[in-house]
Amino acid sequence: MTPHELTRQEAHLFAVLSGERFLKMEGLSNEVPFFIYPYEPEHALDVAKANKRVKNRLASQGVEVREINLYDLSVEVLKERGDWDEVLEVEPELDKGEFTEMLQSMLNPQKQLAPAIRERLADGGFDIVFLTGIGEVFPYIRSHNVLNNLQSVIVGRPMLMFFPGRYEQSDTLGSSLVLFSKLKDDQYYRAKNILEQEP
Repeated sequence: MTPHELTRQEAHLFAVLSGERFLKMEGLSNEVPFFIYPYEPEHALDVAKANKRVKNRLASQGVEVREINLYDLSVEVLKERGDWDEVLEVEPELDKGEFTEMLQSMLNPQKQLAPAIRERLADGGFDIVFLTGIGEVFPYIRSHNVLNNLQSVIVGRPMLMFFPGRYEQSDTLGSSLVLFSKLKDDQYYRAKNILEQEP
């Protein structure tokens, strides 16, 4: 992705996210208001800066964004439950598979993450939810599991997930999230590619 292309995508993001149609979730025909911004993983830092600029521009228009970073949230959840020190202690001793399994059980999307996200959105003082930190929490948290568990948590507001990889959409094969453009995370049908939305 060239700097020019990123600038164009950033302008498109702002145009779509600040539009009445997006904010009022019009034209979704009863589908969940979940959107995905796929980007090439090597551009993660540039996308993070663009995310910040878009949030600031939206705030200046009176549109409030609540960002949930899954990595930060995972650390907070582990600290709140008193598990953080144990995780740091056992990490050097366990092999990668065992460590991943341990984190998966501690950070179950349905039992731990969805309630924690619900808590952080409870005040309702926002217009859009940004979901970030997807690459940082792989492989112990899979994005499609999180999305499936957020359908009853994020209601009445649109949500945009920043996804380091590809979102492949096919009428015959369904849609799938391809993390880091290499690992098929699983099929997920319900989100729309934000880059294909009309402002």
